[in-house]
Amino acid sequence: MIRLNLTATPEWLDLAPGLRLLVGPLTTALMVSARADLAVETLPEGATQEEMALAMAKSVARRAVLDWEGVGDDAGNIIPVSPEGIDALLEIWPVFEAFQTQYVARGLLLDQEKNVSAPSPTGPSAGATGTARPARGAAPTAPQD
Repeated sequence: MIRLNLTATPEWLDLAPGLRLLVGPLTTALMVSARADLAVETLPEGATQEEMALAMAKSVARRAVLDWEGVGDDAGNIIPVSPEGIDALLEIWPVFEAFQTQYVARGLLLDQEKNVSAPSPTGPSAGATGTARPARGAAPTAPQD
């Protein structure tokens, strides 16, 4: 079953002790916009999966993060959300992993659920049953031109 969140309200994600991000809903519009981000589109042709994942996560975060708590500069002063700050924050491995798991991966879970459909009766599925009788013999080949 697909579970719809019709409220579309922002929510807080706790990514690390003392670090929280307020994020907007992960919508189709957000993902399409993130994919069209210049940083994603201009990745070199030989970019690794890791480089693509990081570029996409930063692109998504720049669009989704509305506020944060527990982020400061070198002197410990609280700083406001900015695209540069978001990029720097996601360069921290545990933060990147937590953001991927708690926010981005939720959009991918639908693919795993497969909408709880039954196995296709016409595919090579283990749940499929035969519906046609076996052929009696070989069919003749088609005439050649």
